[in-house]
Amino acid sequence: MRHLRPTLPTAALCAVALSLAGCGAKSPPPAHPAEPPLASLVVQPRPIPLERYVDGTVEAVNQATLSAQTSGRVVAIYYDVGDVVPAGAVLMRLKGAEQRAGLDAAQAGLKEARARDAEAAANYRRIDAMFKRRVVSKAQFDRANADQAAAAAHLQAALAGVAAAREGVGYTEIRAPYAGVIGKRLVDVGESVQPGTPLMTGLSLSRLRVDTNVPQSILMQVSRLKQAAVYAGGRRVMATKITIFPEAATPSSTFRARLELPPGALDVAPGMYVKVGLVTGTAERLLVPASALVVHSEVTALYVLGAKGWPSLRYVRPGRRIGAEVEILAGLGAGERVALNPTAAAARIANAGNRP
Repeated sequence: MRHLRPTLPTAALCAVALSLAGCGAKSPPPAHPAEPPLASLVVQPRPIPLERYVDGTVEAVNQATLSAQTSGRVVAIYYDVGDVVPAGAVLMRLKGAEQRAGLDAAQAGLKEARARDAEAAANYRRIDAMFKRRVVSKAQFDRANADQAAAAAHLQAALAGVAAAREGVGYTEIRAPYAGVIGKRLVDVGESVQPGTPLMTGLSLSRLRVDTNVPQSILMQVSRLKQAAVYAGGRRVMATKITIFPEAATPSSTFRARLELPPGALDVAPGMYVKVGLVTGTAERLLVPASALVVHSEVTALYVLGAKGWPSLRYVRPGRRIGAEVEILAGLGAGERVALNPTAAAARIANAGNRP
């Protein structure tokens, strides 16, 4: 990569150097006792992902509208919009007098069924013993056996009826399916609801994803590589999973995609816009640690070490940041050595300028 020739005024570059080491100290000083070498890095091209940038919207993986599963009147609402709720918390309560009456009736029927089952079982044991002694006929034995089976079936039906009635009573308490935040409250206390009436919406912030669109021109590369980065708040995070929908949207001819984010990786919330980098391939680029850069106003520079290890300030054109490193687009060549600690490099120049 050829060096980028300075295009800024000389005074601007001197201002950068003066802020750290003084503008006039570019030549190696006279011979002095050897100083320890500066920590440095030889820059070599490395493969980095090529990205196509598109916009995306953050959304929750788990989001739901809670609807009534039974009829009744709303008698209490315990959470409102924006409240954080734990999993299983009771969000609102319906009156449910009819449901509780149904449960009482089902429990009474269960008691009757158990009594009949016990009576039929006792009668069968008695008839069975008599049948073995040839005291009763085969028809009487068969009748007792059938009565016992019918009573047992009736008992099972009563048990199922109690379970259904108890579940109906449970429907009068609207509970959170998972921990999250209330998004909307759609009813008020005193309203009557029927099965299917929307009551509340909520979402979980523990798992987030990004909804975006993949242009058809790069669909094949993105589908093959299945890699994408999400940028927000100065951070870059790789998606853990990419799901691409099979049909293109019209008239944009783009394909909808969902990118799942690692839990807690970015400080974002549902509805926020983020930048998405869809990986389409790789290319060789020069990377340096971000901590090695000197940034002053609109000027970015590096301390490049010469053949004898002496630092000189050179401005460069940075590209995107990848983790703790920054891509250098111009101003630096492969094989050159850069100082990792710009403060130490500036001090080395300043100390040399102050020597007699």
